[in-house]
Amino acid sequence: MSRDRGAKTGREIFRHLVLSVCSVIMLYPLLWMIMSSFKPDHLIFSDPTSLPTSFDLSNYVNGWTALRVSFTTFYSNSFIIALLAVVGNLMACSLTAFAFARLEFRFKKFWFALMLGTLMLPYHVTLVPQYVMFLKLGWVNSFLPLIVPKFLAVDAFFVFLMVQFFRGIPREIDEAAIMDGCGPWRIYWKIMLPLSTPVMATAAIFSFIWTYDDFLGPLIYLNDMRSYTVPLALRAFVDSSGGESLYGALFAMSALSLVPVFVVFLAFQRLIIRGVAMSAMKR
Repeated sequence: MSRDRGAKTGREIFRHLVLSVCSVIMLYPLLWMIMSSFKPDHLIFSDPTSLPTSFDLSNYVNGWTALRVSFTTFYSNSFIIALLAVVGNLMACSLTAFAFARLEFRFKKFWFALMLGTLMLPYHVTLVPQYVMFLKLGWVNSFLPLIVPKFLAVDAFFVFLMVQFFRGIPREIDEAAIMDGCGPWRIYWKIMLPLSTPVMATAAIFSFIWTYDDFLGPLIYLNDMRSYTVPLALRAFVDSSGGESLYGALFAMSALSLVPVFVVFLAFQRLIIRGVAMSAMKR
């Protein structure tokens, strides 16, 4: 018995050591970025493994106003786009999912399969046609190409996630509501949405994080620096022409840009796990 316990303890210790080493390897780039944000530019790459001798906040102070536009504007742009994208995805995707899960209409299976097929299309396939369409509409260099599609249920992943969740809600609830005189809209608004808090929270969190971190979309449609989002503003610190790049300020602002994502994820991680798990168990 004692030998078995000793062997089991040894395996547990070895497992934890391996996981600790892997965690350090994965976290090293983040830790290096944070340490570099407190160093002067000439020490960041000359001695990349050294710890900062002092916690100098000048990179954070100077980086906030180093560009022609304050980072306050960039954060405001990112939050406006991300929050409106969350609202659009929750409204449009939940309505679409309710129709697929609860309503009966012609060719429903075909349209559902077609919707799932869009998950297999790379974003770059539709990039040029979308840009041409938005250019003809006069929406380029505005937030509209990044926001309006979210109100049209273009994110098939969220539709599928909500469909799986809605299918797990007993249909007897719908039948009882119909007997009380409720139509499809009232069933959706009064019954389905209140029962779907986990999956709605999951969709909202993922939508916020993905939109906030998006670089390619704003890069294509936004040309004026005053309309830049945080990822685009971070790219502006690096001079592509070979001139001087503000790496200290870049790392400082990169560290600050991670704060909203960490706060959202840490605050709602239980809802993310619950929503995904419950949707995966639905038939």
